[in-house]
Amino acid sequence: MVRSRVFSGIQPSGDGLHLGNYLGAVAGMLDLQNTHDCVFSVVDYHAITVPYHPSQLSRRVLNLATEMLAAGLDPQRSILMVQSHVPEHAEMSRLLGCLTSVNKLRHLPTYKAKVARTGHAGLGLLCYPVLMAADILLYKAETVPVGEDQLPHIEFTREVARAFNRRFGDVFPEPQAYLTSGALVPSLNGQGAMAKSVPGSCIALSDEPDVLRDKLARAVTDPARMRREDPGDPTRCTVFALHELCTPPEKSADIAKDCRTAYIGCVDCKEILAGEISESLSDFRRRLGELTTDPSAVMDVLRDGARRARPLAQATMAEVKAAMGLVLR
Repeated sequence: MVRSRVFSGIQPSGDGLHLGNYLGAVAGMLDLQNTHDCVFSVVDYHAITVPYHPSQLSRRVLNLATEMLAAGLDPQRSILMVQSHVPEHAEMSRLLGCLTSVNKLRHLPTYKAKVARTGHAGLGLLCYPVLMAADILLYKAETVPVGEDQLPHIEFTREVARAFNRRFGDVFPEPQAYLTSGALVPSLNGQGAMAKSVPGSCIALSDEPDVLRDKLARAVTDPARMRREDPGDPTRCTVFALHELCTPPEKSADIAKDCRTAYIGCVDCKEILAGEISESLSDFRRRLGELTTDPSAVMDVLRDGARRARPLAQATMAEVKAAMGLVLR
C-alpha cells in the first residue's frame, strides 16, 4: 500500500529548536512519521535569505538536526536531510519562479514582516515562498505540518501547483497544512508567536530547568493583576496560554479557577508551568546529551537522508522538465 507523502522543513536560524517549533511543527512530524511517507529537512537555503554569519551556519545546521533527532524523529521511519545537499531544491525553485508574479510575492505577509524587522529586501527573501513551494512540490507532498504563521505559504504553494498543472498537465498534488494543537505558541513577551529572532521570546527545548524558570519569571501575564490579591483573567495571560498547551487539561482548568479567585499569584502560576515544561522535556534533554557526544552519527543520518531523498527529487525533476519542454526529443 502506497502511503501519502509528507514534507516539512525547519530553518537553522537560531541555536536550536524552541517550544514554538516543537508544538507547532515537530509534534506534527512525530505524529505523521508512523503513518505517512515522510521527508523532513533542515532548510539552510532559507536561512541565507536574510543577513547571517557564515561561520555559524554549519554549526546551527548540525545542532538543529541533532535536536530534531532528540525530539523523536526516527531516521528508520522517515528521511531527515539538509536542503542544500539535494540540489534539485534550487533547480525546482528556479523553474517555479518563472510562473510566479513579483507582485504576489511582495504582498505575502511574511516578506513584509521580515523586511520591516531586518531592513533587508534581497531577491532571496522575495523568492522565499517560491523556494518553500519547491521544497514541498519536489516530493509531491500532500501534507505539510506547519505552524499557523506559515499557512499563507501553504496556500501560495497550492496556487503554484494549480498554475503549473493548468499549463503543463497534472504533475503536482495540492498540499494540505497539518496543524497541531500548538499551531500558534505565544511569545513570552506577549507579542505574537515565539520567534528565534526576537530577544526574550522563546523557551529553547535545550534550556535547563533553572534557565527555563528564569525566562518564565520575566514572561508577560495579565496586565490587570497589579497585586497578588487582584483576581486575574487567564484569557489575557501569555503564561496561561502556555499552560493550555503544556499542562494536563484538568490541572489547567484548576489553575484558571485559582487565578480568577486570586488563590494563586503569577509567581505560583509560572512555577507550576516551569515544572510541567521541564518534566515534559526531560527525555529530550537526555537524548540530546547522548547525541551531542557523537556528532558523526548525526552527520551519517543526514548523508543517508540526502542519498534517499535525491532519487525522489530527481524523478520529479525529470517529470517537470519533460512537461515544460526542457527535454530534447
